[in-house]
Amino acid sequence: MMIRRVSDGEIVVGSQSFGKTIALTPEGLLEDFTPAAVEQLTEADLDTLLNTDPEMIVLGTGERCIFPPRELTFALARRSVGLDVMDSAAAARTFNVLAGEGRRVAAILYI
Repeated sequence: MMIRRVSDGEIVVGSQSFGKTIALTPEGLLEDFTPAAVEQLTEADLDTLLNTDPEMIVLGTGERCIFPPRELTFALARRSVGLDVMDSAAAARTFNVLAGEGRRVAAILYI
């Protein structure tokens, strides 16, 4: 799974185009992933993603960087899962690099 483009209102993964928030791992897209707003994310919102056993989650928050609640960062740390927060274009590039290195990475990309 390679993210080809993140632009205004569109995320392109492989040959598929999405106009909504997506979650993915190097193995594939997580279907029916509809998280809360970034400012309201909880560990429960990420259960499906956490079931893929990532070592790191790259969180792309749209055009600008918006941080999730501190408790989410702490909850992930207790599970030994790192969380990197950045704008969605940077998150896409980071995901591609980490996935290319064979890392157990997951990404959430907000439009």
